[in-house]
Amino acid sequence: MPGMSAFEVCVRGSGAVAMAAALALSRLGLAVAWTGHRPTGAPNDVRTYALNAASIELLTTLKVWDSLPADARTPVHEMCVEGDRPGSAVRFSAWACGVDQLSWIVDAAELEAALAAALRYAPHVSHVAEGADAALQVLAEGRASPARERLGVAMPVQAYGQRGLAARLVADRPHDGLARQWFRSPDVLALLPFDRPAAGHSYGLVWSLPDERAQALQACDAATFEAELAAATAGAAGTLRLSGERASWPLALAQAEAVCGPGWVLVGDAAHLVHPLAGQGLNLGLADVASLAAQLAAREPWRGLGDEKLLRRHARARLLSTQAMGLVTDGLLQLFAHPNALARELRNRGLGLVDRLPILKRALVRQAMDA
Repeated sequence: MPGMSAFEVCVRGSGAVAMAAALALSRLGLAVAWTGHRPTGAPNDVRTYALNAASIELLTTLKVWDSLPADARTPVHEMCVEGDRPGSAVRFSAWACGVDQLSWIVDAAELEAALAAALRYAPHVSHVAEGADAALQVLAEGRASPARERLGVAMPVQAYGQRGLAARLVADRPHDGLARQWFRSPDVLALLPFDRPAAGHSYGLVWSLPDERAQALQACDAATFEAELAAATAGAAGTLRLSGERASWPLALAQAEAVCGPGWVLVGDAAHLVHPLAGQGLNLGLADVASLAAQLAAREPWRGLGDEKLLRRHARARLLSTQAMGLVTDGLLQLFAHPNALARELRNRGLGLVDRLPILKRALVRQAMDA
């Protein structure tokens, strides 16, 4: 292992964003120190990610995408978003929007394992336990980033009083690549088509609920949970059965007051948090990585990696996308959570209106694919 002074970049963090950052920057020929823990491949990891086209492009460039097992990634060809009134729905089709698929649903543990495997063979990356001195510190430690705290960078959090509940499900009818989502007051439920554990018949569940309700559903027995799920989905996806454990986490909206400074930059959840209703959290983090790598690759030969002006270019490039996604997800959540009868009528009519405007639907899909 090279001496500590030999590193040009130190990436702090253990998740997918941190590992992607270490790989992307090493591909620029930079000597990278990575501090994360290697994933353990826990069998009870029920997380799934919805990845857009921009994320797939980055993972392909990093030689990670094609190394994923075939059943660990499932294309979404259609998506149906329903309101809380019969007939209020908007349906998105990859074919109608002129794309091969709307997104891919990916096994979180397999993605992290593939990233870790790529890191083992990356010639310019060294795993270090405690960090390293480097011209640039890339902080990808997640929402509770210790390094961000040590820098004194505030990240005001707007807690939603909700938890995201995740699980794996098996249905008695095929999913046919159709993702389903229900926007209601006070919950948002998404069924993401998946091929594990049963090819063509599985879903990743992401259910956003008030704290008390989420905790009760996580703690109840399987039969009770499946009955609640059947009532919530009205059988639209068939009979759904649990496959494995349930997991939950608190939901919040947050944006760091500064995302860069002399010699440091925040990426992923260390920089911003959004509600998972649009499935864009990891996409935003991977877009941070792609932007940072592009700015470093294009820097002037005389400009150092930790130059604050250079890092501000990256911050400006990402500001609009991250703030816009936060505003959109928060606005949708507030709109659909509002109990007022007039608000309910307007949002349900809005879904029907969007469904009758193919140009708008194509624009929404394109935006989501490049977030």
